Amino acid sequence: MNDINTLQKRSGIVGNSNGIRQVLEMISQISNVDISVLITGESGTGKEVIAKAVHKNSKRSNSSLVVVNCGAIPEGIIESELFGHKKGSFTGASIDRKGYFEEADLGTIFLDEIGETPLETQVKLLRVLESGEFMRVGEAKTRKTDVRIIAATNKDLKSLVKGKQFREDLYYRLNTVNIHLPALRNRLEDLGLFVERFALEFTRSNDIRYRGFVPDALRTMKQYDWPGNIRELKHFVEKILVIEKGERISSDMVHKSMNDIYSKPKINNELPIIIDNDTNKAEIDLMLRQLFLLKQDTEIIQKLIMSGTVNANVPNKLESLDNSIEVPQKSMEIVEEGFKLIRDDAIGDISIKDLEKEAITRTLSFFNNNRRKTARSLGLSERTLYRKIEEFGLEPKINKKK
Repeated sequence: MNDINTLQKRSGIVGNSNGIRQVLEMISQISNVDISVLITGESGTGKEVIAKAVHKNSKRSNSSLVVVNCGAIPEGIIESELFGHKKGSFTGASIDRKGYFEEADLGTIFLDEIGETPLETQVKLLRVLESGEFMRVGEAKTRKTDVRIIAATNKDLKSLVKGKQFREDLYYRLNTVNIHLPALRNRLEDLGLFVERFALEFTRSNDIRYRGFVPDALRTMKQYDWPGNIRELKHFVEKILVIEKGERISSDMVHKSMNDIYSKPKINNELPIIIDNDTNKAEIDLMLRQLFLLKQDTEIIQKLIMSGTVNANVPNKLESLDNSIEVPQKSMEIVEEGFKLIRDDAIGDISIKDLEKEAITRTLSFFNNNRRKTARSLGLSERTLYRKIEEFGLEPKINKKK
C-alpha cells in the first residue's frame, strides 16, 4: 500500500476510487518490466498521464519520453515523422532527419491514438516492436532502436481488427498489458478532488480569488454525464471560476453554467494530469481551505445570532445565507454524502485557530509572501490578513524569508 501511495504522489495521479487504485497497482507491477503497454479509455480520461507515470517509474526514466499523437499527423508524412527520412527523398526533404523512434532511443515512445495509423504504417510499427529495426524514408539502410512502446486509443481495436482496419498481429503485440481507464462518470467519488485541484491551479496562476465549491454544487456536477471526462471537467471548472468572479460556487451557478454550455445536459443516473503537483499536498490544502471557509461561515452565523438577525433556534440549513451554508452538527467534522473527510479523533487537540494559521502560512508561502494575492486567494480583506499575521506571530517568519 505504501508503494502505491508513493507512486501516486510521484506521478500526480488524482483519485481514490477502486478503479484508480487498480490502475496504480498495475503501473506498479509493470513499470520496470520492459514490455509494451496498451492504454485504453474514452477521450479525456488521462491516458497520457498514465503513460508518463509508467515511464517515470521505469528503468528508462533517465532517458526521453517522446509523445506522438498519431491522429494529428497527416497520412502522407507519418512514416517520415516516425522513422525519419533521407535528404532528397521527397520534395522538402532538404536535410537528413531523425524520426521519433530514433529520438526515443533508450527511452520510451508514447503513440497516442494508435488506432488512427494507416495500415501501411502498421506493418513497419510491427517490425519495430518485434526486432527494433526500421528504415528511414528514402533510405535502404536498416537502423536499430531500443525503445519501449506505450500505445493508447479511445477506439475499440478489436472491432477495427474485425473490420480489417487494424492489423491483428500488431494488436496482439501492443496489447501485452492493457491498462483501462474508467470514465469519469464511473469514478464520481474522485470528482471533488479534480475540481479542487483544477480550481487551485487555475486561480493561483491567474491571480483569481477562490472561495471554493459548496457541497451542493459538487453534488449537482455529479449528476452530469461528463462525456468529455476529465478534460471537459477541467474546462468547465475554469469557465465557471472566470464567470463567477471569485464567488463561492453554488449549485445554482453550476446549473446556470451547464445550461449555457449544454442545451440539454446529460444526467447520469449511475452512482459512482500535466499535473505535476504533489497529490498529498493538494489534499491537505483542500482540507485546510474548506476548514478555513467553514470557520468564516461559522463566524457569520454567530454574528447574525448575536445581533438578533437570526433566531437562535436556526435550522440546519439557513436559506437566507449566501450559498446555503450548512451548520455542522459537530465541530471539526465535514460530511460529504455520508463520508467523513475529517474525523474528530483524527484532529486530536488541533484547534480551528491552528488550522487557520496553517492555511494562511501555506498560502503566503505559495505566493512568496505577497499579501495581496494571499488575501484574495483566501477570500479575506488585506486588513484582516494583516491582523491575522500579527495575531499568529507570522511577521518575523515573513521578514526572515525576505
